[in-house]
Amino acid sequence: MTFDDAHWDERYREAELLWSAAPNLFVADRLADVPAGRALDLAAGEGRNAIWLAKEGWTVTAVDFSAVAVERGRNLAERREIRLVWVEDDVTRWDPDGELFDLVLIAYLHLGPEVVESLVQQSWSWLAPGGRLFLVGHAKQNLKEGYGGPPDLERLWDPDELVALVPGEPSVVEAEVVERPVVTEEETATALDAVVHLVKGEDP
Repeated sequence: MTFDDAHWDERYREAELLWSAAPNLFVADRLADVPAGRALDLAAGEGRNAIWLAKEGWTVTAVDFSAVAVERGRNLAERREIRLVWVEDDVTRWDPDGELFDLVLIAYLHLGPEVVESLVQQSWSWLAPGGRLFLVGHAKQNLKEGYGGPPDLERLWDPDELVALVPGEPSVVEAEVVERPVVTEEETATALDAVVHLVKGEDP
């Protein structure tokens, strides 16, 4: 399976909008009442979650290695008169240069387990005290019981395994497998997603 920037540039070129313009269901639902602060969206794609966060009052940095996705997201935000910082870079190598965030969001970033472990731990270190790490992606159960997502079990997520990657004892707001409706041309299917919401150093 290919994960280089050229591959994703081509995927984004193939569609007017590869993903929905609306934010992810669980991002919008779980974070709607969280006080706005500094947010980092890793592998932001065309920016659907980053743009929503900025609209909600967050100061957002959106990072993605696809030049096509970043340009598309930047244009979409400008048309909506929404300001955020766009960074074209590989999230597995990018560093915020000492900046701390109140929220780090990783949505549907299905890389190998070692890469995910490193990224989760780095993301945790980039959080300010009381900051939140929010992860949402295809759950392992989705491979046999749900719709869509990667066909490789090792790239799918388990909530408890994700929590275990974080050092110390984070406050766990949520670590569950949840159902997400997916509308197809034939029917409404059900995807199974892992949602993990952790708070650093303070009670949720």
